[in-house]
Amino acid sequence: MVSLISFVGLLTLAINKRLLQKLLLFLVSLAAGALMGGAFLDLIPEAVKDYENQNVFLYILVGFSIFFIIEKLLHWRHCHTEGCHAHPFAYMNLIGGSIHNFMDGLIIGISFIVDINLGIATTIAVSLHEIPREIGDFGILVYGGFSERKALFLNFITALAAIIGGITGYYLSQYADSIEKILLAVSAGGFIYIAASDLIPEIREEANLKKSLAYYGIFILGIMIMYFMNIAMPE
Repeated sequence: MVSLISFVGLLTLAINKRLLQKLLLFLVSLAAGALMGGAFLDLIPEAVKDYENQNVFLYILVGFSIFFIIEKLLHWRHCHTEGCHAHPFAYMNLIGGSIHNFMDGLIIGISFIVDINLGIATTIAVSLHEIPREIGDFGILVYGGFSERKALFLNFITALAAIIGGITGYYLSQYADSIEKILLAVSAGGFIYIAASDLIPEIREEANLKKSLAYYGIFILGIMIMYFMNIAMPE
């Protein structure tokens, strides 16, 4: 069910292509805010909660560094073999999304082990978190050079990582807590890298003051959505 939320991008396929192009930077702005908000308001607090090991912050830097080197390798390989038709940050977002979806599934799987009602509540919370993120992810992929249909397909493939995470959480529930903290921190570092290094510079290049303020407002909206999601659906 959580994986199927990736098809929320279908809503944008009904939009005129010319209008979609105008909306892309708004979607990128929303995604940047959601990624930053998700990292600082959701993933990092969850990673440090009830966990005394300060290596959590080291894992955040590890995640940031891993995404940096992966992007450089992807950029080098892609530009030498395919002519740079799609921006490397689109591939980076797929990697980050896969990790995030795996974590969603892991958390859901563990929650059902603890209690069925907790599992249902967690699934609803994760689903609500996913809607704005999936819309933003779809916008990132299209802006990064993929066709709308290919972006929708790739977004769904990354969403299937939630199923793998759910199965992993079910069978490895007794060991999952420490692994979960590490993956949460690494994922947070990756999300910060994607937002700060790739997405924010894209919207920062806008010279028109009115549009820049609009993009900034949408960026803040993305953060606020994640903030209120965490208030409405606490872990």
